[in-house]
Amino acid sequence: MALSSYASFCSFIFIPSVSHHKTTNSENSKLIRNSYYDDPTPQRWSNINTHNHNTLLSSTHPLQNFKPLPKYPCTNIDHDLEIYRELIRKAGEDRPFEGLKIVDAIQRLGIDYIFEEEIDVILQKQYKFLNDHHHQDLHEVALRFRLLRQHGHFIPADVFNKFKDSKGMFDKMLSEDINGLISLYEASHLSIDGEHILDEAALFTTQHLINTSMMRRSLNHYQTTFVANTLKNPTHKTLSKFTAKNLFGVHPSMNEYINLFKELAKSEFNKVQFLHRGEIDQVTKWSRKIGLGKELEFARIQPLKWYIWSLGCLTDPILSQQRVELTKAVSFIYIIDDIFDVYGSLDELILFTQAVSSWENSDIEKLPEYMKICFEALDNMINESCHVVYQKHGWSPLHSLRKTWGRLCHSFLVEAKWFASGHVANTEEYLKNGVVSSGIPALLLHIFLLLGQGLTSKNALDFVENMPPIVTSTASVVRLWNDLGNAQDKNPKGDDGSYVECYMKEREGSSIEDACENIIEKTSYAWKCLNKECIMNPNPVIPPTFQKACLNFARVVPLRYTYNDDNQQNLEELVKSILYESL
Repeated sequence: MALSSYASFCSFIFIPSVSHHKTTNSENSKLIRNSYYDDPTPQRWSNINTHNHNTLLSSTHPLQNFKPLPKYPCTNIDHDLEIYRELIRKAGEDRPFEGLKIVDAIQRLGIDYIFEEEIDVILQKQYKFLNDHHHQDLHEVALRFRLLRQHGHFIPADVFNKFKDSKGMFDKMLSEDINGLISLYEASHLSIDGEHILDEAALFTTQHLINTSMMRRSLNHYQTTFVANTLKNPTHKTLSKFTAKNLFGVHPSMNEYINLFKELAKSEFNKVQFLHRGEIDQVTKWSRKIGLGKELEFARIQPLKWYIWSLGCLTDPILSQQRVELTKAVSFIYIIDDIFDVYGSLDELILFTQAVSSWENSDIEKLPEYMKICFEALDNMINESCHVVYQKHGWSPLHSLRKTWGRLCHSFLVEAKWFASGHVANTEEYLKNGVVSSGIPALLLHIFLLLGQGLTSKNALDFVENMPPIVTSTASVVRLWNDLGNAQDKNPKGDDGSYVECYMKEREGSSIEDACENIIEKTSYAWKCLNKECIMNPNPVIPPTFQKACLNFARVVPLRYTYNDDNQQNLEELVKSILYESL
């Protein structure tokens, strides 16, 4: 694989910064934040897997073989938190670079939801006085660039021009600055289309970090490991919820503040793990209650697989009920996908799509019994979602949700017709339909409703419903990642087409490797579009929490899609570590 592809591919290899919740120091906010430790209140996603219920991810009862976790008491930790907050504030005021390193440590440990107010103050100050910073230290410049862009502040990429030589190339002397190389590599993943200097930075840093790591030149064991993990899991495209535990061991760190906040992070890990176990239990009970597993024996009834999407997308502990409700919507993506891919005849699929498009009794009555059962369960889930919005905002999004699920089923039907007729679409046609059949636009509409911000105006809902760039770019990442996985899957199941097949027919003589190379390039472009929507924020009707959810969907994809048996086992072990093994 060419180095240019490797630079992009490094960001896609494994998993993806963190949750978003505005905290304050008020007594009311503290009570809300502590309460999440109490008992919780009640595509084309992948290739169809065989139902091996002996595995954790495929189990219909994912908690049954694990002992209950102890309930962690809601002790008063406000005093300890105030010490941490004072330390953060002091560093932010007196030592700007130290403040940046503290923010980086907190985010890597996945506890930034506790210190959102302090982080906001530090970064706002850094942005306000940006022109006062004239440092030549690459590590500091690149770290400031990344943190500010991640926080929604647009910083021009030309801040890195100072690190180029007279020939316009990055100075080779920078290869001796390991911290600077890592920070520049991390910063390059915040690029938007047209920022060639960041593309150059990605190539430069990837090449030198690989060489340094392989030669172990001037690096100890821990530094070598950190470099390798950085190349696999760049911070911007990684979910700290799935990587923070790697930082809990007793060893030196590239960021000294990680050790300072580590004990707090470990305590939070155990408390939040207890919360997530309760959410999984809720989802499992709901799944048994609606009974689709008995009526639709061909369908994937795998609550933990459903839940992983919600866990990765809505990372803030306070969004517990939203995760449970989102998982219900995710379940229907899987189930309906199975109907279209492995069970329903084409005639039946046409009837089902018509019913979900019209919602008329005359169309529903034409459905075979198993489809009626699925339709009724889908209708109930949509109505429950509408009831929540109506209670809070006084109006119902029923029309929008029905329209979105109808559009999803239509995209599934398009692909089913292609397969039945032997038609191979061109890549543009395939990807346009694939963005919808990824299921992401439907789920992002549910998320927008669940988060509840921006719902005072129906214009905001209409905006999300009409699939703006922030939605389509997220969906493109998911769709392309799925097809990259299909290209490497030796035992595909179901009747999915693929971008690879379309590409190879469109370009006679091209290979699978050529198609995969093109997928990586298109995924990189989709990430740049997503970055632009979140950094430039061209649509102020979209709240930051929704932007974070879109980013997190793209971040969870490399974790969620498993391409071979070894990775499936690795995913099982990771899920056990995060959800079932306390510290």
